Amino acid sequence: MTFSIVARLGEAVGVAVASRFLAVGSVVPAARLGVGAVASQSFARVAYLEELLDALAGGATADDALAAAVAADEGRAHRQLGVVGALGAAATFTGAECLPWAGGRVGEGPDAAYAIQGNILTGPEVVQEMERAWLAAEGRSLPRRLLAALLAGDAAGGDARGRQSAALYAVAPGAGYDHCGVLADLRVDDHPEAPHELARVHELHDLHFGGPEDVRPLEGAVAEEVARRLGALGRSGADTAVELEHWMGEVNLEMRHSPGCIDARVLTELRSATPQVGPADAPEA
Repeated sequence: MTFSIVARLGEAVGVAVASRFLAVGSVVPAARLGVGAVASQSFARVAYLEELLDALAGGATADDALAAAVAADEGRAHRQLGVVGALGAAATFTGAECLPWAGGRVGEGPDAAYAIQGNILTGPEVVQEMERAWLAAEGRSLPRRLLAALLAGDAAGGDARGRQSAALYAVAPGAGYDHCGVLADLRVDDHPEAPHELARVHELHDLHFGGPEDVRPLEGAVAEEVARRLGALGRSGADTAVELEHWMGEVNLEMRHSPGCIDARVLTELRSATPQVGPADAPEA
């Protein structure tokens, strides 16, 4: 009923999953900072999530943790699992009675590992394309690589029954709002194009919770443009940097604040908020 990828990239671990199943994010994925990540699917046993994470935290490898959990489960023939340790390799399991097509793939690189698995899929090309997309997205962040794999699996056919929900959960040290360690915690519980809706929501998440990137000094023509645009929004104080910081807080862009500078995506949002100022007032960033 589901296809997923569980992966590690450096110190970050996470899961992306999609299914013709309501609110798949409430059942399948789990991750723990500094420990690892797990996906439990097919006739999912939710208790696997904490059991496997506890085993990883206790020093077990992904293979050993998975083998021990499955051996103790009388319903293992109907289960499917993906596991990755925060400092180790990955493992996948598909029970003999999972509904076809069902199967998985694992891989490991110098700084990464992944387990990809799915059941009731249109065919093996789903996990094959997920693996190809994961590898092709090298150099991107963990959430973006997970989403690339998920979208590739969806494009290859995905769940044979169609689409309904999708989720992305990833953690990394110091990441996220208030540096809580959560890179992304996003769910689309019921949508006809759930994987693509999840990708759209992630773009918003990245805008509002991502840190400063591609920053430019708030001076010269850039400072003049920002001052004019803020003025059009009723913010015409003497200190443009202060007014910009206040506006960013109002529109939930404070995570992208960089003292004395402006993030390129913040400038794009400011321009979108002030179309009446006109694009010709200052050169594009």
